[in-house]
Amino acid sequence: MDEQELKTEQITEAGAVQEAETTEDTEETGEVVNTRTDEELKGVIEATLFAMGEAVETDRLAKAIGIKSKELEALMEQLEKDYEAENRGIKLIKLENAWQLATKPDYYDVLTRLVNIPKKHSLTDTLMETLSIIAYKQPITRQEIEAIRGVSCVHAVNKLVEYNLITEVGRLDAVGRPILFGTTEDFLRCFGVSSMDELPMITPDKIEDFKKEAMEEVNIRVET
Repeated sequence: MDEQELKTEQITEAGAVQEAETTEDTEETGEVVNTRTDEELKGVIEATLFAMGEAVETDRLAKAIGIKSKELEALMEQLEKDYEAENRGIKLIKLENAWQLATKPDYYDVLTRLVNIPKKHSLTDTLMETLSIIAYKQPITRQEIEAIRGVSCVHAVNKLVEYNLITEVGRLDAVGRPILFGTTEDFLRCFGVSSMDELPMITPDKIEDFKKEAMEEVNIRVET
């Protein structure tokens, strides 16, 4: 082997070692280095959200594709505009600090003919009032809801749990350790908001209306 061939072999071996070390460091830190363009990244985001089929947290998604959370947010804004500008059957929705792909409501009737999609739940005034109290006062116990409405809300709470609009979020540190309830991601999807901050303000007068309507319910039951 002449001198030139020896140098070439040494350079090749050094490069292989360096590449192996780089790969090992990446595996150890769990970090992914991004080498894709913005358009390619948008494709990666679509594929990831489609495969997951549920909301994925911003930080988790950013780490998976090797970019910073702020960069991901900028790409998400571009994707949202892409979906709005084109006649697409899906849309990008934000739920608190997570993102998800969802079908547009315009095509719901077509989808129900193809797959067994459950019908949308019908929320009565009682359920809406109970849900509103939980949304604005969460975390809240059933006893606290009843104190606001002035009547039992066992049935309403059970129905909202069944519809997955509310869920148990913990227990109050008090006698009996009553269950604390809060809203779910399905609640945000149902009302088309990305976070609780987007809900309209509720006034004390509205709470009084809830109490009056609850009393009317009781009177109707007594009369019948």
